[in-house]
Amino acid sequence: METLPHRDASPPRQKLWIVTELYYPENNQTGYYMTQIAEGLAADLDIKIICGQPNYAARGHRAPKHELHNGVEIFRVWSTLFDKNVLPLRLINMLTLGASMLFRALRKLEKDVGVVVVSAPPSLLFIAALAAKIRRAPLYLIIQDKYPEILVAVGSVKNNSFLVKLLNGFNRWLYRRAEKIVVVGRDMGELVASQMDDQDAGKISVIQNWASLEEIEPRPRSQNRLLNDLQIGHKLVFLYAGNMGHPQDIESIVKCAELLKDDERFHFIFIGSGVKRKWLENAIRSRRLDNTTLLDPLPRAEQEVFLNACDVGLVPLVENMFGVAMPSRTYNLLAAGKPVLALTDENSEVSRVLREERVGWNVPPLAPEKLLAAIETIYENRERLPEMGRLARLAAEKKYSVAVAVAKYRQLILNDGK
Repeated sequence: METLPHRDASPPRQKLWIVTELYYPENNQTGYYMTQIAEGLAADLDIKIICGQPNYAARGHRAPKHELHNGVEIFRVWSTLFDKNVLPLRLINMLTLGASMLFRALRKLEKDVGVVVVSAPPSLLFIAALAAKIRRAPLYLIIQDKYPEILVAVGSVKNNSFLVKLLNGFNRWLYRRAEKIVVVGRDMGELVASQMDDQDAGKISVIQNWASLEEIEPRPRSQNRLLNDLQIGHKLVFLYAGNMGHPQDIESIVKCAELLKDDERFHFIFIGSGVKRKWLENAIRSRRLDNTTLLDPLPRAEQEVFLNACDVGLVPLVENMFGVAMPSRTYNLLAAGKPVLALTDENSEVSRVLREERVGWNVPPLAPEKLLAAIETIYENRERLPEMGRLARLAAEKKYSVAVAVAKYRQLILNDGK
């Protein structure tokens, strides 16, 4: 009897395109999250990436134009790689990247094959949406930061300006075009829903970002190298680690530190860079804040050290950031087993997490006197900090892990494709 050749009866896997400026080997916030999402979905989907060359944490590293990495096929486009800290040069980078992304997406996207795009930079949403419309591909949005509201919150534009009206009009078109819209906080979901037609609000899914549990875990305070080097292990230490940009209410923390500069019980540590760093350097020097230490940015590999170099982590945002962003450093502080003191609008995603998990405190932005009162309360109840730290780590493991997030993305994509 003739033997028929063996045929693989398994159906081809569903394909998914992801469009993101930042991807492996970039390991800053967006690069890290998009890499984890793509590689997590690669077990069930044929994942293909359109991205740019590294220009942030991995700046200077020239990655292959085309490669397969951890089961994900990557297509990197050309763009200028000028200094992103110089605004005109950054705009040139955005224009050249946008043109290259659009050209590659028009070549690669396919009819009825889903495309995911992340809002970093926000212009990328519209580039991917245009390409998806032309190629008749389903569009999935991941909104990490909400524009134009973030521009209004930091004072860059007026709420009633022509630019804001124009961007809001573009957003309404974008939301109508999308199959699904992923937001990273419940407050953001409420804000986006308020700008959509009622029949489209069901497109919104809340999928929070997550803690780097594979890189961070609680460590004994007494063994922390940073605390020992600074010789502040006997004090109650508050830590701010991350970007010092316009959306961060650094000023209230500094004012509070100034009010406490003669109090030996407390110390403040700042780690990072950004547009407010120069102001911070000058404020520490001119106000003679011996209770405040400013350190240069430390590599991601050092997170376990510097996130454990405190008793309480700080997450400060300026006013009017409700629904605009969810600082992901919150989750990494939880992973390190640290309670969090946040300066955020009432009922923000940060405040909801802290309240629900019983792992911190929330005070309004731009209210240093209330911040001072909260710090005094924390000191008076410092015996509670270890238990709050235990709850923080538990919340990170159970609710804010990559496995939990990727499972939600998998359900969203696969169920929507049926």
